[in-house]
Amino acid sequence: MTSLHNNNKIKLGLVIDLDICVGCHACAVNCKEWNSGGHSAPLTDLNTSGENPDGVWFNRVHTFEIIDEESDNGYTLNFPRSCLHCDDAPCVTVCPTGASYKREEDGIVLVNPDTCIGCKLCSWACPYGAREYDQVEKVMKKCTLCVDKIYNSNLPEESRVPACVSACPTGARSFGDLGDSNSEVFKLVEERNGVDLMPEQETKPVNKYLLPKRRIGNTRNAPRMNNFNNLENKKLNILERFVDKILS
Repeated sequence: MTSLHNNNKIKLGLVIDLDICVGCHACAVNCKEWNSGGHSAPLTDLNTSGENPDGVWFNRVHTFEIIDEESDNGYTLNFPRSCLHCDDAPCVTVCPTGASYKREEDGIVLVNPDTCIGCKLCSWACPYGAREYDQVEKVMKKCTLCVDKIYNSNLPEESRVPACVSACPTGARSFGDLGDSNSEVFKLVEERNGVDLMPEQETKPVNKYLLPKRRIGNTRNAPRMNNFNNLENKKLNILERFVDKILS
């Protein structure tokens, strides 16, 4: 089994704002595009046009309908999910070959495909379902934080962020050193009371989530501009008469 060194001074990771994520999947698509030729390439796809498509995705977005019990309001919550690069990563300690490891220099959790035997113990140990088994390569793969992009000196400094971050149209994803109390991401977590995902698992995830702001007011029954229940008894304007004629 592999041991962990818990002395990472630099902790690179993501802060995800669930309040402004719109579930567009741009993060997942751009992640797939970049990493299909990146550190852990290829990201195999199987039966893409069939009834049961499958493949390797480092980033997945789930959508839930939430009902606020106090206000009885409903809203949509989009929840991106990927590796959290935990400080106490069970996927690392369970690995029998040392293929799964956490880098000392920046805290990124990676997999060495040359020593991975595809036993899937790491996927069973990860409580977040962040490990992906490549059925063609017969090895485990996962989010690398685009390690080949964030350190690429050929790119402009502003482009040296994970592909998911650069693709997000709403700015819901932020990247930086969460071990540095002076960093923008650390301050963001402090200001918004960022949380760990499933803290009861005691994995100490580096990535943090910003919870959606509470929805207030009654939004279940949006008012209509016009009531068309009794059109025959109502004097319609030109546009309303045209729409009524088209739809009749």
